[in-house]
Amino acid sequence: MSEQTYRIGILGMQGATEEHASHLQQAGHEPILIKNKELLETVDALIIPGGESTAIWRLMKKNNLVEAVQQFAQSKKPVFGTCAGLVLLGKGQVDAEQSLHLGLMDVQVKRNGFGRQRDSFEANLDVNGMKEPYPAVFIRAPYIESAGENVEVLAAYDDKIVAAREENLIVAAFHPELTDDNRFLELFLSMVGQQPVLTV
Repeated sequence: MSEQTYRIGILGMQGATEEHASHLQQAGHEPILIKNKELLETVDALIIPGGESTAIWRLMKKNNLVEAVQQFAQSKKPVFGTCAGLVLLGKGQVDAEQSLHLGLMDVQVKRNGFGRQRDSFEANLDVNGMKEPYPAVFIRAPYIESAGENVEVLAAYDDKIVAAREENLIVAAFHPELTDDNRFLELFLSMVGQQPVLTV
């Protein structure tokens, strides 16, 4: 991994932010908790963490961050969505009464596709580009029901897509911040390394 230090935003509306921040610090990068669009403009990339997607969406709307995050991603800066972040980044949700999403990644997502909190589980995944299985932690996890032709499927579980990448966007249905295996974080940071780094 590059020795370059990045400023990585973590959307700080609701959800698992501390674990992401800890992993970034251990990797030598600066985590920035994003609660307004002014802070978003100062970072090189963004993580949208797990949590409750409806609550995160409502807080994003309240803090004028929906269009700001859309513009951030459309400017080709890397964005990593985990669990609820996957739900929010997609272009739609199947079987949802109200579809709250950013419409950035060409995927249709099944929210809580693997069940509720009591149905949480761990699984070793075969991930495209990784030599050894990845230990994934699924908590109220979604999955990708369908993906566009430009979406690269990185991993599947039980024939359901659980990790994917499209250009500057990468998503995981699980919680990589809850394991000691940093390979998904390294993959994301390698995408940041392909972008011009902001100087603030």
